[in-house]
Amino acid sequence: MVKVKICGITNLEDALYSLEQGADALGFVFYKKSPRYIKPEQAKAIIKKLPRGVKKVGVFVNAKEASIKKIAASLRLDILQFHGNESRVFCRKFRRFKVIKAFRLKDKISPVDITDYEVWAYLFDTYAKNKFGGTGKQFNYSCLSGLGALGKTIFLAGGLNQRNVSKALKLFPASWVDASSSLEKYPGKKDKAKLKKFIKNAKAL
Repeated sequence: MVKVKICGITNLEDALYSLEQGADALGFVFYKKSPRYIKPEQAKAIIKKLPRGVKKVGVFVNAKEASIKKIAASLRLDILQFHGNESRVFCRKFRRFKVIKAFRLKDKISPVDITDYEVWAYLFDTYAKNKFGGTGKQFNYSCLSGLGALGKTIFLAGGLNQRNVSKALKLFPASWVDASSSLEKYPGKKDKAKLKKFIKNAKAL
């Protein structure tokens, strides 16, 4: 069964509802330019009230190594997601954690461009100039054809919502799906109806 990560969590209500509906991981964005940015201390307050065993993902964009490690330790994050221009060398500095490296796609991507990254998982998102994720826009998921043979955990993102997630997974059967802005009422606040339907449709395959 496909696993679901709900990203851009900014409040306890959305976190608990996501888990109630079957989400497998929650993402907290520690990138100050994002409309879904959450302060580490606010995320920590939410995390303290979550059930045990929930996978907690910290999303970072071109952050400093020391800052990432400090936040990860304080919040006891399970997974680190690097959504900027982080290098292969940089990603290797976090071997104590599972690391997701995000790639923003304009068109087809070659395995050569990503396989040097020694990380736990790859995430594929839609490219937008000067914007690191959260676009709510899709890319051509069929361009990922062949990447499934890499033997890596793969997250599919980029404009996924309750209406298109089933089709996207048929085009590319990823291990995980990841959604944020497309499931919101407004930046930082999830729409419960969209969220519920998204998770249901993702896990139906």
